[in-house]
Amino acid sequence: MLIIMSGLPGTGKTTIARELARRLNGVFLRADTIAQALIAAEVMKDDDNPTAYIVGYAVAEENLRTGATVIADYVNGLALTRRAWRDVAARAGVPFHAIEVICSDMAEHRRRVETRASDIAGLVLPTWQQVAGRTYEKWDAGTTTVDTFTTGLEDAVAGLLVQLGKGCSDH
Repeated sequence: MLIIMSGLPGTGKTTIARELARRLNGVFLRADTIAQALIAAEVMKDDDNPTAYIVGYAVAEENLRTGATVIADYVNGLALTRRAWRDVAARAGVPFHAIEVICSDMAEHRRRVETRASDIAGLVLPTWQQVAGRTYEKWDAGTTTVDTFTTGLEDAVAGLLVQLGKGCSDH
């Protein structure tokens, strides 16, 4: 299956995506990792470039065709990118699951953005002004939303696993 994690920087999507990948023994595909590698290789100048998405689509599709579950950790702020991920799943013949991660409390979201540290060498994290000013179109119906202001990591992941049909009675 293809699981698309979306949401603005600082909402907690990477934390949830990593844990889902660990529990599902899935492929964790992170936009920041791909973008920073392309920047370091001087293929891109900054992460405001569709190249990291295009590479992600190709890597995801290849892994899906091997039978792997792929968890893609991208902002996916535009309907265009969301359709492209759905197309990847359709071409690979696998189910598509859209999960939007939000932080409903603006003060907490800002605190997270302003205090987090990068775990990728060379990655410059966005400022609060960049996050708040970013274009982010609302998702259509059928998307699972996780609010990390009201739901902790363990509960969020356990609930998502149940929705994905992978829940265990001990979670």
